[in-house]
Amino acid sequence: MVVIERYPELKSNQNFLELQSHLESSENRISTERRRFNLAAQEYNTSIMQFPNHVYARIFGFQEKQYFQSVPGNDKALVVDFGQ
Repeated sequence: MVVIERYPELKSNQNFLELQSHLESSENRISTERRRFNLAAQEYNTSIMQFPNHVYARIFGFQEKQYFQSVPGNDKALVVDFGQ
């Protein structure tokens, strides 16, 4: 949003508005899929800890799944430079 303040002509540019919408949509989809992955991992981990699944999990070597963790620094917003 700082970019918009520095370049006021972008506010009315349809291509910029579409780009902004696509970036926001992509961030939302990524966030949704991260939550779904972690929920699936949680359900799996809970399932292999319950009887009788626990017995079969130990026999067949099923192990607990790790939750998704992003690389440190990936939570920062992407910097888009419109400078010339």
